[in-house]
Amino acid sequence: MKAIRVASFGGPEELRLEDVPIPAPGPGQVLVKVEAAGLNYIDVYHRTGLYPNPLPFTPGLEGAGTVSALGPDVTSLRLGDRVAWASALGSYAEQALVPAALLVPVPRELDTPTAAAVMLQGMTAHYLSESTWPLKPGDACLVHAAAGGVGLLLVQMAKGRGARVLGTVSTDEKAALAREAGAETILYTRDDFVGEVKRLTGGRGVEVVYDSVGQATFEKSLDCLAPRGMLVLFGQSSGPVAPVNPAVLAQKGSLFLTRPTLFHYVADRPSLEARASAVLGSVAAGRLAVRIDRTFPLAEAAEAHRTLEARKTTGKVLLRP
Repeated sequence: MKAIRVASFGGPEELRLEDVPIPAPGPGQVLVKVEAAGLNYIDVYHRTGLYPNPLPFTPGLEGAGTVSALGPDVTSLRLGDRVAWASALGSYAEQALVPAALLVPVPRELDTPTAAAVMLQGMTAHYLSESTWPLKPGDACLVHAAAGGVGLLLVQMAKGRGARVLGTVSTDEKAALAREAGAETILYTRDDFVGEVKRLTGGRGVEVVYDSVGQATFEKSLDCLAPRGMLVLFGQSSGPVAPVNPAVLAQKGSLFLTRPTLFHYVADRPSLEARASAVLGSVAAGRLAVRIDRTFPLAEAAEAHRTLEARKTTGKVLLRP
């Protein structure tokens, strides 16, 4: 079968399409014929070695497809079942070996590529808005990269919980998409987003900032918070944040800072089932819109990474074997 392999950490050119043996599922494992794999910024971190995996490896944590073989003790699934996953390395391939415990069923009303597009980013938006800082009516939040994959989903979920949503974007095109999702937009390329947040909130600031950008936005994100607000740093697309003096949090209003990751919010089977069911069910029912920006053939994974890193995407990018 064909798979993308990374033999050395580095740039997109390290993503190479190779012929590899089809793996046989062992105990607790399932072989899935991949219909679509989701591209996420964590894949870039894996490729560059910021989050290192043992070399060589096949990247990609997210995907959806049909069960093609079962491990000897797997009884919860059948051949041909449509399944999706969000935390199993090896999704950039024609077939992926996935632990059965990490697979969830795809609703009948939902097509398989859309399921692949919403698993990781959808469950991320879900835990951010429902658990890390459970938004409530009257809260105001700031979402950085509001027209990105997580951003568009998070804006919708935040509005659904009754919150006021401010969103930073870089272009008028992205602003239109974020507004359609429910955000009041701030073009950070034109306006100082701290000043705009304070202006729009009457000087108070927001209860929570959801920041996936990191280095370029971190300090100003703290300045956007109301007293006892929370900065939720869940990504670092612009680079890692420098060490922080905790005293700064007191000086700026007894603030909270957290650096969450999805895997701790779906660490057990009931949590995974509940979040996946909530997200996939909302999409299937039409309550949550998923924007698939573009789809690349598996062989063009390197170009897909270049496009993502150049911030040329809005919504989700998929790879199709």
